[in-house]
Amino acid sequence: MQLNRALTKNLRSLCLALIAAGAAISSSAQPADAVTVLKISADQVAAKVSPQLYGLMTEEINYSYEGGLYGELIRNRTFKANPTNALFWSALGGAAISLDTNQPLNAALNVSLKVEAKKAAKNSPAGIANAGYWGIPVRPNTTYHASFYAKGKSFSGSLTVSLVSSTGTNGGMVASAVVKKISSKWQKYEVTLTTGNVPASKENKLVISTTKRGTIWFSQVSLFPPTYNNRANGNRKDIMQLMADMKPSFLRFPGGNYVEGNTIPERFDWKKTIGPISDRPGHPSCWRYWSTDGMGLLEFLEWCEDLHMQPVLAVYAGYSLRDQHVTPGPDLEPYVQDALDEIEYVTGDTTTTWGARRAKDGHPAPFPLEYVEIGNEDWFDRSGSYDGRFAQIFDAIKVKYPKLQLIATTPVKSRTPDVLDDHFYRSSMEMQSDTHHYDKTDRNGPKIFVGEWATREGAPTPNMNAALGDAAWMTGMERNSDLVIMHCYAPLFVNVNPGGMQWRTDLIGYDALNSYGSPAYYAQVMFSANRGDVVLPVVSENLPTRDWQPPASRRGGATSTNLPPIQKVPTLFFNATRETKMGTIILKVVNSADAAQTVRVEIGGAGVDAKGEAIVLQANAADGTNSITEPTKIVPVAQAVEDLSGNFKRTFPPYSITVLRMKAR
Repeated sequence: MQLNRALTKNLRSLCLALIAAGAAISSSAQPADAVTVLKISADQVAAKVSPQLYGLMTEEINYSYEGGLYGELIRNRTFKANPTNALFWSALGGAAISLDTNQPLNAALNVSLKVEAKKAAKNSPAGIANAGYWGIPVRPNTTYHASFYAKGKSFSGSLTVSLVSSTGTNGGMVASAVVKKISSKWQKYEVTLTTGNVPASKENKLVISTTKRGTIWFSQVSLFPPTYNNRANGNRKDIMQLMADMKPSFLRFPGGNYVEGNTIPERFDWKKTIGPISDRPGHPSCWRYWSTDGMGLLEFLEWCEDLHMQPVLAVYAGYSLRDQHVTPGPDLEPYVQDALDEIEYVTGDTTTTWGARRAKDGHPAPFPLEYVEIGNEDWFDRSGSYDGRFAQIFDAIKVKYPKLQLIATTPVKSRTPDVLDDHFYRSSMEMQSDTHHYDKTDRNGPKIFVGEWATREGAPTPNMNAALGDAAWMTGMERNSDLVIMHCYAPLFVNVNPGGMQWRTDLIGYDALNSYGSPAYYAQVMFSANRGDVVLPVVSENLPTRDWQPPASRRGGATSTNLPPIQKVPTLFFNATRETKMGTIILKVVNSADAAQTVRVEIGGAGVDAKGEAIVLQANAADGTNSITEPTKIVPVAQAVEDLSGNFKRTFPPYSITVLRMKAR
């Protein structure tokens, strides 16, 4: 996902302005004497729809795990986010707090928070507070699980653990529990905090306080709400449900740049992300905040299990973002072995070394694995070492796991990968102009995994114009899914609070309390839930177009002398599939124009029942969108259709995506 930042910084604004201007050159109206015709051959098969076509891609960006999907509500729970300051923690009641490396919990959590409660008194508690990731969400009649490690010195009091309203409502206290005694040695303490009939709010903080004087050290202070499938160390329920509604077939993890890290030591070192969370040291993410690695390798796999997805595992391949690489040969061997060990952790039975370790970590059964990606965006490696690195890792994996399908992140010459990963980040018009990208691609080469793509319009989440670009692009991928076997939008998540976004545009938005899907999210839901298993041939006549001026070459700079010629770009995009078992024909139509368009649909080779269903996502304006305050402004609406036949007309509204389900006879 990394951009050529030096180039982008200077040209992004100008290019986006040109894109926007180009999109507005001419929005065609349908000629009065011409009706668009779509001819569907229902008795023919153009291609099979890949069963893995629609999936998810994830990485730690935009507070995707920390402060997002991962259920932990405490920010900087291990006090390692900054080497000198206890970021996001505050002292209460005159207490003094400081980081202490002389009282580590263990080698992994080698810094603790020292709290000196010198002024604590019966009517004046002292302690610490944490407001989480832009607030701690509290819901009525809900039980939260709090835990921490602590030890005391010259301290004989109890500790009160509380959820407290930051606004002072509800008398301040929302829920509380007491730990009666603290040992002089490190010990884990756990309490439950149950709210009553309180209003839902994110304006809360966790407080740990005492009325007795003394010194207390804390490590790994944690607070979890109820999680999806009630998993310990699990995921946020509402965001998981949004993904479940997408019916994804796979999850690509641990993601793009997060695999690589800024430097080799900051890569996703999977062996440090398994086992008890108190044994996980964490590491800096490449998007300028700390990752506790609570979302570790097993948690990713259980995420797949919970949503019935297959894992697409990315292994570190010896390249990190700040132009660090491992030379192929002996230097790379430890990383090759690390990848083999990782695959064994995922797939090995309990008689294997790493399969036994997975069982020890709580999951005896192996996970299914079909695809492994070697690296991420290795075209950024200016050393040219990827070809050699890929070959070395490819050969080692194929020897031990010959059935695994191996994905290359850029074309290589040394070996023939099973799958090649393509990435696209574009404007809506760029997406619409390139929907035939894969129509004439050589079918004798590797299969294609479009592992990252998005229409980048709207922030923090996409607007309707972006959804139209996405849907147009998906008709092309679906039509070519004999070649494009998998795809996934990126980035998947964004915390919408100020400071929560490092990359625009992002599919699903949330704050501490609420979450929502963007119009582009609903486009994904509509396509994935209505995919079919075979592609039907469709021929069009009188397809409406608009004139579009593509942006200037980013390499040459935006000048009037290097603008590409004006293109004719369709305003109507389509694809047809069939659910063979049910006999249902599924027609997807995208109208990106600002006017309604009437289409005559002719279906050959099958009769069609008069009654069907239309699912329509439509906006009044191209820049219409959803937000944390208006989460359902633009959502799909299902409606019964009663005038279908083998030859019928239908008018598709402006700025709309329609899935038309028809029962074939």
